[in-house]
Amino acid sequence: MPKPTKGARLGGGPAHERLMLANLAASLFTHKSIKTTETKAKRLRPFAERLVTFAKRGDLHARRRVLAVIGDKSVVHELFAEIAPLVAEREGGYTRITKVGNRKGDNAPMAVIELVLEPVAPKAKSTKKAAPAAAAPAAEEPAVEETEVETPAEDAADAGAESPAEGAAAEATAEDAVASEDEKADEAK
Repeated sequence: MPKPTKGARLGGGPAHERLMLANLAASLFTHKSIKTTETKAKRLRPFAERLVTFAKRGDLHARRRVLAVIGDKSVVHELFAEIAPLVAEREGGYTRITKVGNRKGDNAPMAVIELVLEPVAPKAKSTKKAAPAAAAPAAEEPAVEETEVETPAEDAADAGAESPAEGAAAEATAEDAVASEDEKADEAK
C-alpha cells in the first residue's frame, strides 16, 4: 500500500475510506444526526456538505453524481426531495459537529455530526438615524419630539439628512461641550 501524502487514511486504504465516508454520509442523510469519532466527523463534514451542494442544484447531472457516491436511491431521493429544500437559503455550513466526550471502551473522542436544518435568520439592518439619536444626551430643556410620516420617495432623498429634532439635539450637545471647555480653560487660569 502506498503511503498517503496527506495524513493517515481512515481504516486503511483509500477505497475503504471512500466507502466508509459514503456510508457515514448515507446514515447522516437518513437519520439527520449520527454519533461517531471526532476524526471521522471532521472528515465527513466537507464530504457531506459537497453532496448537499449538489442536491441544492437539483438537476439530473447532480443527482447522478450523488448517486455514484452513495448508491442508495432512497437516500439520494431523501437528500434531493427533503433536505435540499430545507437548506436552499443557506449558503454553506449544512452540518454541525458537537463533541460529546470519550467512548467508554477505548477512550476515543466522540462527536455528534448533524444536519443544520433550521431556517436562516435574516440579518438585521442597522439604522443610521437611530444611532445618533440614542447617543446624543438629552438637552437641559425638555425637547418635544415631532413625529413625521415620510413617503418612500422622501426617505430615498433624505437618506443622509437628519431631522430637525436631531439637528437641535446635536447643536445643544455641541454648545454644552463648548461651554464646558470654556469653564475648564477659566479654571486653569
